[in-house]
Amino acid sequence: MKNQFVKKLSAVSSAAVMAAALLAGCGSSSQTAASTAPAAASTEAAAQTASTEAAAQTASTGAAADTASSTAAAASSAAAVSGEVTAAGSSALLPLAQAAAESFMKENPDCVITVNGGGSGEGLKQVADGSVDIGDSDVFAEEKLDADAAAKLVDHEVCTITMAPVVNASLDIDSLTTDQLISIFTGKTTNWKDVGGPDEDIVLVTRPSSSGTRALFKQYALNGEEEASNESLETDDSGTLLQTIEQNEGAIGYVALSYLVNNTDVKAVGIDGVAPTLENTYNGTYKVWGYEHMYTNGEGSDAAQAFINYISGDAFADQLEGMGYGVASKMSDEAKKAHDAQ
Repeated sequence: MKNQFVKKLSAVSSAAVMAAALLAGCGSSSQTAASTAPAAASTEAAAQTASTEAAAQTASTGAAADTASSTAAAASSAAAVSGEVTAAGSSALLPLAQAAAESFMKENPDCVITVNGGGSGEGLKQVADGSVDIGDSDVFAEEKLDADAAAKLVDHEVCTITMAPVVNASLDIDSLTTDQLISIFTGKTTNWKDVGGPDEDIVLVTRPSSSGTRALFKQYALNGEEEASNESLETDDSGTLLQTIEQNEGAIGYVALSYLVNNTDVKAVGIDGVAPTLENTYNGTYKVWGYEHMYTNGEGSDAAQAFINYISGDAFADQLEGMGYGVASKMSDEAKKAHDAQ
């Protein structure tokens, strides 16, 4: 297209010059010839300018195409993750890990990620002995493993988790004081009427000692007091725990906030008048929360690292919050100071 355009302009220029020469040869005045010559020169200049601009446009278009091609190639290379990743552990982190795995595999069809629960202690044990690539945990590895085993693991804090006491939806209890909560979970208070509720026996739904959720709740909700055990209703499966509370009017337990999103079958209970929400966790007024960890044995495989970076990255942050998890960078200084002090 550029060459045809330049050829047409050149032809117009030649015709103009020939017309000027003919007019001069036929006795036209010198004034007419003089006025025609600048017009011809102007036309030639226009042709040269058009040729230069067309060349520049072509060069610019070619550079843009090269840049777009390079960007697309880089993006394709960055997204090309392959291999297999196995993860196990925290039941609190399980919904997020499963959702992130599904999303990650859609973007990386040559990568297979398998995520299971089992509790933080089990996840840490399995990543330490090499059974899985990633051990999901609500607590630091040092709290569940001996020093030598924990020292070999690399901690990746992917988000924060808020834990909430939960009761049967029909129970007329909206908030408990810290002292009341401790008395209930240590087995000292056994009837709801003693804490402002109905004349109904309290049924504890507890978690096993290997549970990271139990360890976190003990530290930040019970001020380190040891929780009473109810072996007949003990589970580290949060779904089973919620179902048990739903089926027992006097039941109480605790789960991660992520299990309460759009759940109307049970009721979350505030502590000291503060509701367990992300906003209250971020601003430091709600105290029962912790960091969620993904541990690798050493730095882990490239695929495991890519998955961990994905789940904790900015692109996944909105989905993470929508599921009830907290973005670690949003924790206020007040929240972090209060948390570290306990």
